[in-house]
Amino acid sequence: MAYLKELPAVVYPSPLSHKNSSQDSIVVTNLFRKAKLKQWLSDSVTVFNKVYISDGARPDTIAETLYGSPDLDYVVVICARITNITDQWPLSSKDLYNYSVDKYGIQGLNEIHHYETIEVKDEKERLILPKGKVVDANYKLDGPRKRSLSATWKGYYDTGELVTYKTEEISPIIGISNYQFEIVKNEDKRAIDVLDRRYVSIFLQDLRRSLSYDRSSNYINQNLIKTTNNSINP
Repeated sequence: MAYLKELPAVVYPSPLSHKNSSQDSIVVTNLFRKAKLKQWLSDSVTVFNKVYISDGARPDTIAETLYGSPDLDYVVVICARITNITDQWPLSSKDLYNYSVDKYGIQGLNEIHHYETIEVKDEKERLILPKGKVVDANYKLDGPRKRSLSATWKGYYDTGELVTYKTEEISPIIGISNYQFEIVKNEDKRAIDVLDRRYVSIFLQDLRRSLSYDRSSNYINQNLIKTTNNSINP
């Protein structure tokens, strides 16, 4: 990731066993220097566009498509507010399947993870029960909501498929398998905010300013500071 090139450096006492003296030093990248969105960016919805991450897409491929350079992958990651790429970036279909097999085993993929309600409407198309509510396996539609239904009622799956039930069969739930659960969780990660390309240069200027060092006793230049060598006796 080209982001590492943006990070400033630190002159650090050499930990090498073959150093010549306790005053030897090395220059290392300051991985602890963090960048975050400026407030004007965070508060403005006009500088962002919503993008759907296609199967197998990576930050560098998205950066190349949007900004013409894969090296700007860190712009994609920062503006999507991703702090852990492993957990927050969607897996490809193949990787998701392999991950699910490792987690649940082949036999466990189709086992029920939990139950959810399906959408229920009465004969006047009034919503009685929203979809996606997590319930237990014995959940029944009862009380005033059940009495508001006629002899038959309508349920809708996520696919839009219409199912018609008799009132005595009020059990508007569907089992969600372990694999379905992982798919839905993975799909929820696909919609991200990306910076409009018109603001990339401004973003990069602000980023570099935020990563640079302020003047202090350890200041060498805006991209380099030194640390105190505690191993040297006074």
